[in-house]
Amino acid sequence: MDSADVYGGPQSPDMARGYGTSEEIIGRWLQKSGHRDDIVLATKLYQPMGTGPNDQRLSAYHIRRACEDSLRRLRTDHIDVYQMHHVDRATPVEEIWQAMEQLIASGKISYVGSSNFAGWDVTNSHLTGRARGGLGLVSEQSIYNLTNRAIEQELIPALEHFGIGLIPWSPLAAGVLAGRPAAGEDTVRRSQQSPEFERLSAPLAEYEALCSDLGHSPAAVAQAWLLHRPVVSTLIAGARTVSQLEAAVATLDITLDDATLVELNRIWPGPGTAPQSYAW
Repeated sequence: MDSADVYGGPQSPDMARGYGTSEEIIGRWLQKSGHRDDIVLATKLYQPMGTGPNDQRLSAYHIRRACEDSLRRLRTDHIDVYQMHHVDRATPVEEIWQAMEQLIASGKISYVGSSNFAGWDVTNSHLTGRARGGLGLVSEQSIYNLTNRAIEQELIPALEHFGIGLIPWSPLAAGVLAGRPAAGEDTVRRSQQSPEFERLSAPLAEYEALCSDLGHSPAAVAQAWLLHRPVVSTLIAGARTVSQLEAAVATLDITLDDATLVELNRIWPGPGTAPQSYAW
């Protein structure tokens, strides 16, 4: 179960009202359900939670305060995976790890993950954490889907080398890989994604035909493809309804054969691995 301290707010540093709503919802569910130990609880920090200089980024001061605030909203005494929402190149990586180590030592977090890091950011952070005697990073969240495979060049090779799990976000490319809505169906999504549907009309037509032949929805195939990638540990489904959540869970039972994977790679080709992709 994944969240972030900033989720639920207006995503603006001068409008803090509403920040933390997502964590509060999860916290209420955890308290009522009694299933805290049955899930892996993850959240993130970095984004502005106020207008002050210490209300954002990854200083040791902000990390400590942000963790305490998240624990309060989540109504728990520990976070399983505490993730840096973005890389902070203005804060020494040693300072970041010192703060994370203190949280681990106090039992407030168990593991450290990253999100939206480049390959060299993951390498730098992970090796620094290991050199200080810790595990380093255990996961990286990044945008990754059939239409956006840029991280295959350098980030995924780095993750595979170090044994760090990948957690893709936007697995459906903001709804594009759910297929083109029929007339009158989900008009909000159709209007929001119409430029992308137009730009990707040719591969989408082939993709939807393939999914029809497979007997699965385009959304299910897109998520199943990610789960077939060895580096992927899980994914951020981003369901808005119960039916979407149930469909995402059902994706776990879908097996794509080698011929299907080859065809998906033809329709949605990746960039290849660096430096072979551009220098060989």
